[in-house]
Amino acid sequence: MEIKPNGTTTTKPTTTTTMNPTPKNQTNNPKSHTYNPNRIPYRPNHRHKRHGRSCNCRRFFCRCCCWTILVIFIILVLVAIAGAIFYLLYRPQLPSFSISSLKISQFNLTTSPDDTTRLATKFNVTLSTKNKNKKLIYTYDPIALKAESTNQIELANGDFPRFTSAPNNVTIIHSTLSIVSQVLDVDYISSLKSDMKRNSGMPMRILLDTKVVVQMNKLKTNKVRIRVTCDGINGPIPKGKNPSLASITTAKCKADLRIKILRWTF
Repeated sequence: MEIKPNGTTTTKPTTTTTMNPTPKNQTNNPKSHTYNPNRIPYRPNHRHKRHGRSCNCRRFFCRCCCWTILVIFIILVLVAIAGAIFYLLYRPQLPSFSISSLKISQFNLTTSPDDTTRLATKFNVTLSTKNKNKKLIYTYDPIALKAESTNQIELANGDFPRFTSAPNNVTIIHSTLSIVSQVLDVDYISSLKSDMKRNSGMPMRILLDTKVVVQMNKLKTNKVRIRVTCDGINGPIPKGKNPSLASITTAKCKADLRIKILRWTF
């Protein structure tokens, strides 16, 4: 109530403000801290550290590969240089082979009552080998000799002892090849009989297999396999007890190194 100067009184309206009570269950923190058992716990991410380690491993691997390739390249270059120097100093050449004569003393095909065909042969072969090198010495292991037809049917076999071929030297190889009683396969009998009926003689070849060591002054190489193939031989079948002389006018011998790498032979 307010009293004015003129003696009147004025009454002010009374204003009542009502405050809503705060609920008991409501909290002032807007974030909820309710525990959830299915929630995945927070784990810090360390991908940037792993990425750094992988980069270092890759760099180390690349460096190792580069150094390995470089070392192999240097070794190959040194081997090539050494080979070139060796070739210029010694001028190495493979030994040459030639066939001098081939006599067929026996060549019999017999068929038993049980239809088994057996082969009995006897050859006398003479070959020569020449060492064309001026400073290299060849040392041969025992040589295995074999005569076979064009269809790779073994006709006779023999051997020759170990020997050494000096520079600019010729060595004569004489051996007797024979087969006492070899059972032939049915598929080979017809082809062998047709070869025996040829007027020019049965075509055949002589094979030599051995190992050789090359010596240069005090240096020696490891044993290397060598095969000699003599083609172009025609041998007539002997009649009676007189041996027949094979034709070797077109015979040529070729020597090949047989290098073995793991299970493969070249």
